[in-house]
Amino acid sequence: MPDGIRIVKVGLGDRSYEVRIGPGLIRDAGRIVAEAARGRRVLIVTDRHVGPKYGHALAASLRDAGMEGAAVEIPPGEGAKSLKIASFLYDQCLETNLDRRSAIVALGGGVVGDVAGFVAATFMRGIDYIQIPTTLLAQVDSSVGGKTAIDHPKAKNAIGALHQPRAVVADVRTLASLPDRELKAGIAEVVKYGVIADAGFFAFIESNMAALLGRVERVLIEAIARSCEIKAAVVEADERESGPREALNFGHTFGHAVETATGYGKYLHGEAVAIGMAMAGRLAAELGMWSAGDAARLEKLVEAAGLPLRASGADAAAVREAMFRDKKARNGRLRLVLPVGMGKVRTFDDVPEEAVGRVIAAGCAG
Repeated sequence: MPDGIRIVKVGLGDRSYEVRIGPGLIRDAGRIVAEAARGRRVLIVTDRHVGPKYGHALAASLRDAGMEGAAVEIPPGEGAKSLKIASFLYDQCLETNLDRRSAIVALGGGVVGDVAGFVAATFMRGIDYIQIPTTLLAQVDSSVGGKTAIDHPKAKNAIGALHQPRAVVADVRTLASLPDRELKAGIAEVVKYGVIADAGFFAFIESNMAALLGRVERVLIEAIARSCEIKAAVVEADERESGPREALNFGHTFGHAVETATGYGKYLHGEAVAIGMAMAGRLAAELGMWSAGDAARLEKLVEAAGLPLRASGADAAAVREAMFRDKKARNGRLRLVLPVGMGKVRTFDDVPEEAVGRVIAAGCAG
């Protein structure tokens, strides 16, 4: 293995794949895509921010590896996760003459990966796709595990499919030009992994927050690799989210509701997850599931990352309503992932609604 490269394997039988993490990997992406894809024809899907930075290098790498096809840019931002953009990409697949052995290559952040993955999952009943995530949030979370989706105006990720990538290529050099706000949003998901599965990793994040914010490559690679290892283990145990995989939703039920209630525009996904984790931590402490000290420790780390703890000014009633429309709700009852100790969470479907309401009200105040 080349120096500085980490490989995390996601073991799912004949749908297993590798996550490669390291510096300068876009230069080698053509070879990786050629080895992972079953055919030679590809469609690169990127956005108007990422494409000009990395699209030419990726296209050259693909050509050098004997791949052919086209590239298309979509608008940046959560609004691109729509039926309109998906329809546009189906048109591009047909115009590029993709067939069942062709592949889509998603170059960008979580939005690009979600919508490109959804199109790959549904075009010709499913074709290959490869994830080349360029944001920290996508590298540690959304590029791994096979969840693909687009949004509905009333609910985030309401329309989707489970479709595993053939490979994930996480080039940490792309994080050098990532805006500070997006880097911090990605750190929220890194913090999540410490809370749900590894108290030692949580302590590592506490000790290395300055290095993460300073984009120290060695620390970024370690944080990304450990996050992917945790997610891979969870996905291997429960690919279709019938049990253990629900742990990955920590902070997300509250967070998705905040995103929906604020029109998907006020907060980045990671910022909303940070708010959601703080709400879930306060709720767990109020219900005696974990200590007030652990809840405070979580909030201190979120603050150290420069992330919000509250959705100040959001409509608490709208947040609550969005939570009950969440796809994780069952028979009108909320299913909430709550911490029961640092490094361990459980799913509850009997949390008192009045306690949830208090936490939401407090989390939207100020």
